[in-house]
Amino acid sequence: MTPEPKTPERKTPERKTPQPTEPDALTASTAHQLIAGYERGDLSPLEAVRAVLARIDAVEPAVNAFVRVDAEQALAQAAAATERRRRGEPLGPLDGVPVTVKDLLLQAGAPTLRGSRTVRPDSRAWDEDAPAVARLREQGAVFVGRTTTPEFGWKGVTDSPLTGITRNPYDHSRTSGGSSGGSAAAVALGAAPLSIGTDGGGSVRIPASFCGIFGLKPTYGRIPLYPASPFGTLSHAGPMTRDAADAALLLDVVSGPDWRDWSQLPPTQRVSGALADGVDGVKGLRIAYSPSFGGQVAVRPAVASAVRGAVERLAELGAYIEEADPDIADPVDAFHTLWFSGAARLVQHFGTEQRELLDPGLREICAAGERASALDYLAAVDVRMELGRRMGRFHTSYDLLVTPTLPITAFEAGAEVPPGSGLRRWTGWTPFTYPFNLTQQPAATVPCGVDGDGLPIGVQLVGPRHADALVLRAAHALYASGAASVPSPGAV
Repeated sequence: MTPEPKTPERKTPERKTPQPTEPDALTASTAHQLIAGYERGDLSPLEAVRAVLARIDAVEPAVNAFVRVDAEQALAQAAAATERRRRGEPLGPLDGVPVTVKDLLLQAGAPTLRGSRTVRPDSRAWDEDAPAVARLREQGAVFVGRTTTPEFGWKGVTDSPLTGITRNPYDHSRTSGGSSGGSAAAVALGAAPLSIGTDGGGSVRIPASFCGIFGLKPTYGRIPLYPASPFGTLSHAGPMTRDAADAALLLDVVSGPDWRDWSQLPPTQRVSGALADGVDGVKGLRIAYSPSFGGQVAVRPAVASAVRGAVERLAELGAYIEEADPDIADPVDAFHTLWFSGAARLVQHFGTEQRELLDPGLREICAAGERASALDYLAAVDVRMELGRRMGRFHTSYDLLVTPTLPITAFEAGAEVPPGSGLRRWTGWTPFTYPFNLTQQPAATVPCGVDGDGLPIGVQLVGPRHADALVLRAAHALYASGAASVPSPGAV
């Protein structure tokens, strides 16, 4: 049984800030809104960070989104940013903006525990930033905390032997999704407007959809990664934000070059500029709408209805919509071979005692990965290449593909699959997400409504490789038209 949430590591000086139960104007703000306040001089980074820390104090006991909150460090960074802003010398647009980082990415000064009891906090110096974190630090962003992950990010929900269960902001009995579930819950609840997650099979898009926020998996290599993921070129880093405009701003920063990633893409123009057309950003686009991958996926009626509503809005905004399915069969067996092999490689040098500390489900997939041969792996690579070829051909006819992000809404917390579903692994309920990790295409989830229980629903926008700006442009049009609004999770 998965343990209940434990108290996250905290370094917190005494504060007398009020403890709200609902987001206030500051903690409900986007990064753009905070930056505008900084530039006008009617808001300081120190005020914003104090409000965010108070919000974390209020929501964390119920939701368990953080592994570590270092309030002392955050307040010191905010004070320095406030002084730079006062002098008119910000380090960049994000100077003084609160951010969180998923606990799979290195951050100097904080241990990266990866949701695992096998990682000792004193095992190394922890003096290095991952590339995305380094770019944020250069800009003066304020690191308020590190967010939860399942062990080594192996599954599509967020619970681990180390930190317990991370819960959904809309219903604490439900999962936040995963593996970037802590980041999604934190953004949804006002515990910093920006977060960096990772996505190897949907791990940004799944929790973003379940928690009613925006999530983007960019083209592979757009955000440099170091160290390389054990899951290889399936794994991407991506922005998790309150809207597409914030994600574009964040992507412009964290996609900066880093020599440690040999597979990074060359620098491109700022994607923020692609959002200037607002609601006109989709006018004339050829968009394929695939409600169920040609009947391969059973989609719940509430999800199907909300996604169709988003598609109809795209048509109203001037896109040419055609119901069309990509020519693909479910590549789950190939994905499993690659994913399970990566897990096996991750624990290859673990002894018996270390393996006993692992999440039982992770032990199972590691054992499956150990049974795969080199020929099995190469056969999975062949499937992946053919899938990429087919999607490349598909995008010669269509600028974007639209699908549900997930066929369901958030289910019981602490379970890998919906209870009673008969499914074995998390890939059974994520058929719209992991194929695009295989193909390395950019894919975003945009909130498009709620079901009868008030749980968020997401619509997925998929573009051809390197079309990150196009995906963001279409997502921003949905936000600008009011089609991407969902109710706030409210009181906690």
